[in-house]
Amino acid sequence: MTAETASTRLPATGVPRLARGVRLRHDEARGQWVLLAPERVLQPDPVAVEILKRVDGERSIDAIIDDLIAAFSVERGRVAADVDAFLAGLAEKGMVEVGP
Repeated sequence: MTAETASTRLPATGVPRLARGVRLRHDEARGQWVLLAPERVLQPDPVAVEILKRVDGERSIDAIIDDLIAAFSVERGRVAADVDAFLAGLAEKGMVEVGP
């Protein structure tokens, strides 16, 4: 999937939230973050964790991108492509929902 495809599917003004039953949790025993969903456990990498921490059902995709740019001083195009592709992948799996 390309970032262009993801951008088309997930509007920049859309507000992502974790789907019902999906939770981001820090596993103290393993010392890492996990994304828990019914019958699934994903171990997101550090970049994915930073994105997921901002998926709160209130911030738009654009706001998440702006926050990541401010926090990590990275180029907008790359961040936007990564966020779009990541969230689109989770949306395909039913782990993220994007509303108006």
